[in-house]
Amino acid sequence: MLVGTVREIWRYPVKSMAGEKLDACSVGPGGLPGDRGWALRDRAAGEIRGAKYLPALMQCAARYRELPVDGRVPHVDIVLPDGTRTASDAPDVDARLSALLGREVSLHSIRPAADRAHYRRGHPLAPVIGRLSRVRALRPHLGTMIRLAGLGGIAREMMSRQPNEPFPDLSGIPPEVFEFTSPPGTYFDAYPLHLLTTASLAAMARLNAAAAWDVRRFRPNFLIETNGGVEGLVEAGWGGREIRVGALVLRCEGPTVRCGMTTHAQDGLPKDPTVLRTIVREAGQNLGAYASAANSSSVAVGDTVEVPS
Repeated sequence: MLVGTVREIWRYPVKSMAGEKLDACSVGPGGLPGDRGWALRDRAAGEIRGAKYLPALMQCAARYRELPVDGRVPHVDIVLPDGTRTASDAPDVDARLSALLGREVSLHSIRPAADRAHYRRGHPLAPVIGRLSRVRALRPHLGTMIRLAGLGGIAREMMSRQPNEPFPDLSGIPPEVFEFTSPPGTYFDAYPLHLLTTASLAAMARLNAAAAWDVRRFRPNFLIETNGGVEGLVEAGWGGREIRVGALVLRCEGPTVRCGMTTHAQDGLPKDPTVLRTIVREAGQNLGAYASAANSSSVAVGDTVEVPS
């Protein structure tokens, strides 16, 4: 089925900072070159952290100075919320970001996957949960295991769930993400690519017309403009299916579980907790879909998007 066309392409040089809109890009099994090429490490927490804990990051913007190619992550220029500038190679970049965030942080480019300590979560029980999550029979019960381990409050805080809201289904999240803050060798939350349709944004806007359902809240790599007659949360049904974006072949890994990042203030967007409350209540806690690339190809705005029947 022809779903629509690529309306926007986004790359995010620094995890949780505003991204770059592209006209075209190359895409491969590792996603878009340079996507989440940099991230911040919270020194006190002892782990990589993004806007789930450091929401002011979403009011910063980052741009690459050079095109990321062949696994090389160039330096980035960063605009802070007050309009002043710094850069990944500035001597005082860590001090300025720490002052902004109220936490001692340091900026790092991607490290090899073998550097497990760099990616490991700071909580001492994270390795235990990580091992249990690799047991297929236990994966549907991850929420219960997290609560039994005494991590329920931390998990709810991280996902911005209220006490009366159900805990999200985490069974589709890669097992390594329970032990590490991202799949080692990357700064992705879960998978290399994230898809979102205009049909889903329109459906959510009908449910909560007072909120700004701006694509920037949801940080997809591809915003797909759906064809007439394609309505509702269409990508919610794509799990396990093949998706073709031009000549690029993707496997949809499952729905994107949403957290408090969708509610944080950005340039031109106010803080709005009703965005997440509506997703939790009306969309099964998910909006958009994760994907992985099965081949390498270029993608451009206007390329067709097809989900074979």
